[in-house]
Amino acid sequence: MPLPFPTDPGTLRDRYRRDGFVVLRGVFSADEVARLAAAFNRQYAAGLAHPRSFRHGNFHVRVADDPAIGHTVRMVQWPSYGDPVLNAIRQDERMLRIVEPLVGRDVKQIINQMHWKPPGAAGGDYAFHQDSRFRRPREAYRNLGDSYVQTGIAVDPHTADSGAMRIYPGSHLLGDVPLAARGSVLGTGIAEDALEQAGLDPSRLVDFVLEPGDVGLWHPHTIHGSGPNRTGTNGLGHDRRLYINGYVRAADCDRGEWAWRDGTPVPLGEPVLVHYEELHRRPEPHYIDEVMPAS
Repeated sequence: MPLPFPTDPGTLRDRYRRDGFVVLRGVFSADEVARLAAAFNRQYAAGLAHPRSFRHGNFHVRVADDPAIGHTVRMVQWPSYGDPVLNAIRQDERMLRIVEPLVGRDVKQIINQMHWKPPGAAGGDYAFHQDSRFRRPREAYRNLGDSYVQTGIAVDPHTADSGAMRIYPGSHLLGDVPLAARGSVLGTGIAEDALEQAGLDPSRLVDFVLEPGDVGLWHPHTIHGSGPNRTGTNGLGHDRRLYINGYVRAADCDRGEWAWRDGTPVPLGEPVLVHYEELHRRPEPHYIDEVMPAS
């Protein structure tokens, strides 16, 4: 069951440790969600101008020619370097109140990401996976199960019809699970047979239902995926936008941008090494063709 915000830190921590995920209701107001939606619209319009995926340092725009809806933006990584609205939200004091019971007050950030899932898109699904798969190199992410938490702020309703995440409760307690290997989790299907092959029962999956302004949390070992947005089939289609920010206890991570030192927001400066291995060799703006990790 979702928890109200604010909620007791001990209750939040216990629920997260038990289930591997938590939903907090009504963290951001309707006005704040509207400003977040406007920031999504700005980034989407700018992204559409690129003929293919683009990178400038850690800032990355993933575009695609979807066979159903045409040229589209799948996601943007690290938009906060250039967008003050998105930057303020990732360091909002409410986000610190949410993650502090889990990772403390000295916190780095290794995910700052915007996701779009338009109605009718052919490539908007995410295969079942664990975010721990993308924490590379291993030695840079210590005590991963206790030091890292992923958060998502809903801009639109996240329902089964709109392609909400599907989560396997308790799977965080299994450690790394050998799910079927794929080059990318984005746009490769959400087949439940990958779970069955790993000895898991797909009937245990639950929908990660969010309303605009809700914040969802999930563990790096929690198995999750999501199907396409089918809301367009009834004439009332809407996007399914999610603002994802991943936080880590600073002492346990050699990478990432500082979010808070002793609870005080740390301004972004020159980009530091997060996931883009060639940051210092090729920081300049350029187009790319390779597939990037989804989370």
